[in-house]
Amino acid sequence: MKITWFGHSAFRIEAGDARILIDPFLTGNPSWGKGWEEAAEGATHVLLTHGHNDHVGDTVAIHKKTGAMVVGNFELCMFLVGQGVDGNRINPGNAGGTVDCGGFTVTFVQALHSSSFAGEGGQNTYLGNPLGLVLHFPGDSTLYHMGDTDIFSDMALINELHEPKIGLVPVGDRFTMGGAVAALACRRFFKFETVIPCHFGTFPMLDQSAQTFVAGMEGSGVAVKTPKVGEALEL
Repeated sequence: MKITWFGHSAFRIEAGDARILIDPFLTGNPSWGKGWEEAAEGATHVLLTHGHNDHVGDTVAIHKKTGAMVVGNFELCMFLVGQGVDGNRINPGNAGGTVDCGGFTVTFVQALHSSSFAGEGGQNTYLGNPLGLVLHFPGDSTLYHMGDTDIFSDMALINELHEPKIGLVPVGDRFTMGGAVAALACRRFFKFETVIPCHFGTFPMLDQSAQTFVAGMEGSGVAVKTPKVGEALEL
């Protein structure tokens, strides 16, 4: 499996024939500083944790260029159909459900956050509940993108049900867990082999580094990877 972080919560996952983008906030992402075309080359799927603009990002443009299947909660998928996504290329679900994406599955799990899309004049369109995403790959490690979330005790059930080995974990504080709480969540509730912190450093109001999380994971036996933006990791 190859994982590339593009800053904020945007990742590209390559496993088997799948080329998956999660929360593709690329254009306008100050951590990435480029457009979406390079990151989205050959994309087969776009997975969305929730509807905030800095997570939906370039979904519509990527879909129109690549035909990628769009996976997310029902309200968000239907909203994006209204923005030009092909209604035959959405794969909606909601918390507790699992969808087959062809070559892998996605299970939607709880996240403690909010979900809306900001339009002109301060209007916000409600887009259902925020979610975490558990990706199961035949013959490869299970991956859990937590989305934007605080810690919650039912993370223990997510681990019991899915046993994810790779965690993509928000650590930037203010809108999600901070680094110390995120480390507590990983140590208390999961048996990750590898974790990659995200959702930090993008904007001034977020923690500017993952240092607190890295320090909190010391001695855990978990491999903490902090790749440079645009750097691919082979796991």
